[in-house]
Amino acid sequence: MPKFAANLTMLFNELPFLDRFAAAKSAGFSGVEFLFPYEFEKVVLREKLDRYGLVQVLHNLPAGNWGAGERGIAVLPDRISEFRAGVERAIDYARALDCHQLNCLAGIAPVGIDTGTLHRVFVENLRFAADALARHNIRLLIEAINTRDIPGFFLSGTQQAEDIIAEVGSDNLFIQYDIYHMQIMEGDLAPTIGKHFHRIAHIQLADTPGRHEPGTGEINFPYLLRYLDEIGYAGWVGCEYKPKTATDDSLAWLAGQAIAA
Repeated sequence: MPKFAANLTMLFNELPFLDRFAAAKSAGFSGVEFLFPYEFEKVVLREKLDRYGLVQVLHNLPAGNWGAGERGIAVLPDRISEFRAGVERAIDYARALDCHQLNCLAGIAPVGIDTGTLHRVFVENLRFAADALARHNIRLLIEAINTRDIPGFFLSGTQQAEDIIAEVGSDNLFIQYDIYHMQIMEGDLAPTIGKHFHRIAHIQLADTPGRHEPGTGEINFPYLLRYLDEIGYAGWVGCEYKPKTATDDSLAWLAGQAIAA
């Protein structure tokens, strides 16, 4: 079965963030991911990873004012300088944490700016980021998000992501495929993953509706996880779901699966 990483933004919320590393290790995970590291000192996060023998699988580029509802700034014409400064900051953290994948959230399309302009800015920013990350052996990922949870999110489909990657023209730009978001937007999960397999570098999961653990909704995860094995997916699968009960109880679906690397 695929190797699973604990998303510490979503899981183990019963604990303060810095205590979640130990909880993930205790639950059997050897990899972790989270949205953002930037409110913590790099040395503190590094110490947690080293103490518990964990791999930092992924985190995001800075994405604007998250608390105010921003969900990325990569498409915003008036935030290019901020985006590019954020790329350098993300690289600094990724190198300290030995993290080899960074995800770029496109952002919500602002009212009053035409789609063509937003697309152009996004492509130019991705070229800059992909080149900058490549110099440090870090992959750049982009993620399509469902527009029910985040209305107006600019990047909302797998083929759209593939087309943007082709236009950017970098061999250091990949897809982060989120099963939850793409079940809402597209369905047809296995054929879509198969079609775009050559560009999928990371997968995240949650069931729908509710964004809870596998087995609580409509997605056939036993089939889907077997399918990932069949097509030779060797990357990580991030458990980015909201536990329906306590986190430890929500992990029952992982029984018998190889959650460690």
